[in-house]
Amino acid sequence: MINIEPEVNLKLAQEHGLNAEEYDKILSVLGRTPSITELGIYSVMWSEHCSYKNSIAVLKTLPRDGEFLLTQAGEENAGLVDIGDNLAVAFKIESHNHPSAVEPYQGAATGVGGIHRDIFTMGARPVASLNSLRFGSPRDPRVRYLVDGVVRGIGDYGNSFGVPTVGGEIYFEDGYTGNPLVNAMSVGLVEHHKTVSATAKGKGNPVLIVGSSTGRDGIHGATFASEELSEASEDKRPSVQVGDPFAEKLLLEATLEAIATGAVVGLQDMGAAGITSSTSEMSARGIEKEGRGGIEIDLDLVPAREKGMTAYELMLSESQERMLIVAEKGREQEIIDVYRKWDVGAVVIGRVTDDNLLRVSQHGKVVAEIPSMSLVLGGGAPVYIREAVEKKPDTPVARLVSDDTLDFKTLSLSLLSRPNIASKQWVYQQYDSMVQTNTVTPTGLTDAAVIRIKGSKKGLAMKTDCNSRYVYLNPKAGGSIAVAECARNIACSGAKPLAVTNCLNFGNPYKPEVYFQFKSAVQGMGDACRMFNTPVTGGNVSFYNETTLGGGRTAIYPTPTIGMIGLIDDIDNLVGSTFRKAGDAIMLLGDPELTLEGSEFLVMQYETPGQDSPSVDLEHEKNLQELLVSLASKKLVQSAHDVSDGGLAIALAEKSIMDRDNMLGFEVGLEDASTDLVRIQRQLFSEAQGRVVVSIEPEKVGAAIEEANRLNVPVRVIGKVQPQGARIAVNGRCVAEFTLEELLHAYEHALEKELHLDEL
Repeated sequence: MINIEPEVNLKLAQEHGLNAEEYDKILSVLGRTPSITELGIYSVMWSEHCSYKNSIAVLKTLPRDGEFLLTQAGEENAGLVDIGDNLAVAFKIESHNHPSAVEPYQGAATGVGGIHRDIFTMGARPVASLNSLRFGSPRDPRVRYLVDGVVRGIGDYGNSFGVPTVGGEIYFEDGYTGNPLVNAMSVGLVEHHKTVSATAKGKGNPVLIVGSSTGRDGIHGATFASEELSEASEDKRPSVQVGDPFAEKLLLEATLEAIATGAVVGLQDMGAAGITSSTSEMSARGIEKEGRGGIEIDLDLVPAREKGMTAYELMLSESQERMLIVAEKGREQEIIDVYRKWDVGAVVIGRVTDDNLLRVSQHGKVVAEIPSMSLVLGGGAPVYIREAVEKKPDTPVARLVSDDTLDFKTLSLSLLSRPNIASKQWVYQQYDSMVQTNTVTPTGLTDAAVIRIKGSKKGLAMKTDCNSRYVYLNPKAGGSIAVAECARNIACSGAKPLAVTNCLNFGNPYKPEVYFQFKSAVQGMGDACRMFNTPVTGGNVSFYNETTLGGGRTAIYPTPTIGMIGLIDDIDNLVGSTFRKAGDAIMLLGDPELTLEGSEFLVMQYETPGQDSPSVDLEHEKNLQELLVSLASKKLVQSAHDVSDGGLAIALAEKSIMDRDNMLGFEVGLEDASTDLVRIQRQLFSEAQGRVVVSIEPEKVGAAIEEANRLNVPVRVIGKVQPQGARIAVNGRCVAEFTLEELLHAYEHALEKELHLDEL
């Protein structure tokens, strides 16, 4: 079969997502017109998804150094943080938004598989998985289809692969109707001396492809992820990869065993852009570190799933469960034998060179010969700084009702049953959270998930967080709050926050208002990370999260998802979220100015998010984190749960009922200068930041207050834990009273009802 290559020109380059300036730059770099394979290589490597050309200048403003970091941000496949005892944590979060919008099951599944490969290609064994999900209104039938597919995809892949899914978040906002967000995070553990770099070095060292064979699935997946969704996106299903968790499990075990031989020089996952990205990025890292390098490969040696695949198709395929290995010369057979033992393919397809080129051959002919550095950031990939113009959201001012029509009991129960607040048990019960037997508590019973580090007393805490509504209303403050809330949840569990990975989901960066959101949110994130000494180890940028589905063009809420890890020195100091014992004192840490701006209550009751986010005091947040860790280490606190979505009333209700087998009530009395009904709404439902509800044994209250005063954190006793019933009073007057059964009924199955699961 003879493949006739199309004529390469500007029009074809534009069809590949390149602009005229970029095409001219390619001509200048090569000194000639590129072949179709070379054009394809440049198109994916210079796509937003791979090159970060519209974001890298802003990302470099984030704090990227810290005393516990073992790699710099972007230097390797994932971040690597020292946790002592010769152990390190590898962790990263990435998006799989566009694939999940058109094929939710495989899009979500392969997102999970891809992020795990980023972890074990560093030599780390994945020990936990988390996710962050955003969908449109659950009343929309297509949204319900997407939710079902995404949740099943995450569960089926993770459960089959054998890594526990221990935490995450899921929100529903109209802006995500046509463009859901699926962000997947993986966390792994590795001994320091067993880590592997994603670098090709050593002239003459053989280059191997290992794992599954290469097919036509996923071609131009990176380009697809770098464009807006539209009705035509339904035709992009071939750009969505198909995953096989059982093949990946074999690949994991074989890879860790191959690394243990000492014959592996470099290793990288074949994610976006497949063979293209792995060869070019490993080659470029070798040049950066060694001064000279390069890779040459022969595509005739690549195991292909289909006959007659062209060089273009083989280089751009994103078939799953594949990796690229650079082996020590003369020891490649050791690696091949290990993979063969696990029934996994491993084939030498090329070698490391020293001419600084990526050279690709097929059928005895060179089909691509490109300077490796021209393909990557810091080399020749374009870097842009776009125009940023603030455009404040056109949202109505809430006119708060202050008459006797307000029934605070009914309002609280309605809020508790909102999809953004109600129990997510339907979601997390589909995930195996206990496989590997390291998970310390069931999902939802601690503010951060905690994994036991076997062989030590230590625990590893982890969390994903972002309130995108806040970022929409105030990008800088919202970016800071995303980091602060994640750190607060880590600290509520008794762990010290260590480091951050992020997944930055925004609309089209060519729109000045979107670029302003992005730039401001990153600034806010950076401010918080510097204050908390939690450097950014890496992550992912996902632009073009806009859609024309349903008519008009809709951008998502800007969503800079934060993934964070923390360390508990002694797992016995772990603190749960829920009330533990009747008679314990209930204390409120933090005393910010109360506002309903940005709150779920405002959206529910007044059909507006307001005009601003809550404010955030980063110095107070840092002191609060230190206090929570100190209270846990001194065993002064029984439970801790932060005040977030829904406000104080919801935080108290969740502490009562989230542990269904040990429900306890509360009696809380709040003081206010006024009993005005507007003030009571703020007292109950404000999402003002920097607050945590704790329960403490009565005899330890004095010591806890003394510790709070030492760290300059406002604290007050607001009530006590009761065996039954829940009551909130303001200035001595009861404003809401519930049975625990009423709270549980509102909370427990509300999400399933909203999603009409019986219709799926």
